[in-house]
Amino acid sequence: MAETVDELTVEYLEGEEMTVKELDKVILTKGAWATLMFRYQDLDHKTGEFGPDKYTIRRYQKRNGEYSQRSKFNISSKDQAKSVIDALTKWTNE
Repeated sequence: MAETVDELTVEYLEGEEMTVKELDKVILTKGAWATLMFRYQDLDHKTGEFGPDKYTIRRYQKRNGEYSQRSKFNISSKDQAKSVIDALTKWTNE
C-alpha cells in the first residue's frame, strides 16, 4: 500500500512479469481523498507485447496512513478519451 500520493501506481506484476505498465500519471487532487489519472498499457499474454494506450481515473482514500482505491473509471480507447475531452472542453467553455 502507498503512504503518499506520489507512490500510487497502476503498474502490476505477476511474479516477476509486468502485466500493466504505467506510462504517465497526473495527480488531480491530494489529501484524505486523492484523484489520479493514469495512462497505461496491458500486456498481451499471447504476443508478449504491450497493447494500445488505455486511461483510467481512480479515487483513493487515505486511512491509517495508507491509500486504498475506492473507485475507478476506465477509458478503454483513444476514441472514448477524445469524446470525454470534447465534452469537458465544451462544458468548461460555456
